[in-house]
Amino acid sequence: MSYLVLARKYRPQSFEQLVGQEHVVQALANALTQGRLHHAYLFTGTRGVGKTTVSRILAKSLNCTGPDGTGGITAQPCGVCAACRDIDSGRFVDYVELDAASNRGVEEISQLLDQAVYKPVVGRFKVYMIDEVHMLSNTAFNAMLKTLEEPPEYLKFVLATTDPQKVPVTVLSRCLQFNLRPMAAADVQSHLGNVLGAESVPAEPGALRLLSRAARGSMRDALSLTDQAIAFGAGSLTEAGVRQMLGSVDRGHVVAIVDALAAASGEAVVAQADALRGAGLSAAGTLEDLATLFQQMALAQAAPAALDDADGETAEIRRLAAALPADEIQLMYSMALHGRAELHLAPDEYAGLLMVLLRMLAFRPAGTTPKPVKAAALVRPPAVAKAVVAVPLPKAVPPAPSPVVAAPVAAPPVAVAPVAAPVAAPASAPVAAPVAAPVAAPALKAAEPATSFGARLRPRPVEQPAVEDDADFGDGPPPDDAPPPWMEADDSPSSAAPPDAREPDAPRRVELRETPEGAQWAERIAAANILGMTGELARQAQALSRRTVDGREVWTLRVERESLRAPALVAKLEAALDAKLDIEAGVAEDSIALRTVARAEAQQRAAEDIAATHPMTRTLLSQFPSARILPGSVQPVLTPSP
Repeated sequence: MSYLVLARKYRPQSFEQLVGQEHVVQALANALTQGRLHHAYLFTGTRGVGKTTVSRILAKSLNCTGPDGTGGITAQPCGVCAACRDIDSGRFVDYVELDAASNRGVEEISQLLDQAVYKPVVGRFKVYMIDEVHMLSNTAFNAMLKTLEEPPEYLKFVLATTDPQKVPVTVLSRCLQFNLRPMAAADVQSHLGNVLGAESVPAEPGALRLLSRAARGSMRDALSLTDQAIAFGAGSLTEAGVRQMLGSVDRGHVVAIVDALAAASGEAVVAQADALRGAGLSAAGTLEDLATLFQQMALAQAAPAALDDADGETAEIRRLAAALPADEIQLMYSMALHGRAELHLAPDEYAGLLMVLLRMLAFRPAGTTPKPVKAAALVRPPAVAKAVVAVPLPKAVPPAPSPVVAAPVAAPPVAVAPVAAPVAAPASAPVAAPVAAPVAAPALKAAEPATSFGARLRPRPVEQPAVEDDADFGDGPPPDDAPPPWMEADDSPSSAAPPDAREPDAPRRVELRETPEGAQWAERIAAANILGMTGELARQAQALSRRTVDGREVWTLRVERESLRAPALVAKLEAALDAKLDIEAGVAEDSIALRTVARAEAQQRAAEDIAATHPMTRTLLSQFPSARILPGSVQPVLTPSP
């Protein structure tokens, strides 16, 4: 006899065997006992929580005849009568299961409804179960509305969906809706223990805990993973084997990361990230386990009794919870959640993971101080300890609304070295502080004179109250021949820009090295017209070589992004091209995307050259010395790629 998977072998056969759906069981059992039967039921919930199972148990309850053949509608089907056995084996003629994902048209629904006029053949009720009902077309929904609202007394509808938002409200209003909840990890772990006990399979509690968490509320997924774990462990389940099978991060790595964050040690954080890279562990899985650990730490702080003392990790969680304040745990939890969404934007996932960890280290709530941890290797070195002591910097002042730029009076020098308390300099030794960037001056007094428009600020002695040679304008308006504010004129007359002066070209960001293989690959992809992520893989890939093996075209490609090297995308591109692809990791130097960007940059530069050398432009620049061609204001007319 062929092997029957655990998810089918241990499918619940009665309401008593259902796990984690007590609210649905209680409502249906009371309705069956009291005879208050509705004509249409809608079961919603994520995959693997028991929607189809509840439908079959309900069909057995409606058609069960009991062991002696004289029973009626019951909330406890016997499981031994002909109706119960046939429904379990899928042979009951009056119970029809329709998969709306593959039968979504109005023709299939019309054919099903045409059979509704006939009474049951062998059972008490006809039960139509439509799975994934949200996949039906609008015309199919409209075709079944009238029958769904007023079906014959012997007909019951059972609808199931994972996305109730896509079901029309006209259908929802005709059904009793039951939401099957995702199952708690503790319930899944307990059920897995019972199943493995019945199968005589030894299992460690840590292995069951990992499987229950990986199932994410789906009992079917948990049983499928258990089947895989049994095969992986050759008949036994160990925590190390299950962790290796799932590719999850060892809890010790995550605990070490939290210890390093609590100690405010950047070196230890980087060392842990490098250890994860060396072990080949998932960066996304690390952030997921970090978020789970932070959640448990916050729970240990807010409600210590909510943790399971039987869990061997509870003591470690409580130790870590005492090492960090509550607000910092909440902040790190939020960073771990948002960091998972940013991994695909990073140069590689380990660089993204490291930046998330360094962000946790950098953005510490005000007033918190690092606490010591047990591990001696995580103690901060002296250099890092000094970096923690920060000198408060002067607050940034918003720019003044007036276009007049005045030199600040008695402004403290801007220091590049470690900041020290400013000391007043003697009058005979003026301090010339290097100005790295224009600094907005504080509010000036009305009596302070202003500098000329567009004049650059120069270092002044600290005691110098005003600039006398620049006080010609006073407080009145500037003269008519003054240059506009956006001019940055020097005192020398030679500072005037030539008529055809433009902003220097921005450095090229695209490094393109065209190759013959790249041109052949571009022609091949242009002829195929591939869209979506598969097309993105084709555009980002660099063709290294092309050859023919056994009459089939073989391309060797270099792809930088790890997400584009996924086997599923590679298989789709192979099917679209009818060719074999050999993918290697590396930075592409000649790809369709690089050629497109380089072509756009060339068109931009050509358009700017035309605009700069046009006679009208040169005339305007010669007549108005302050005129400039604003960078980015020239937009070329992009022509399509050949």
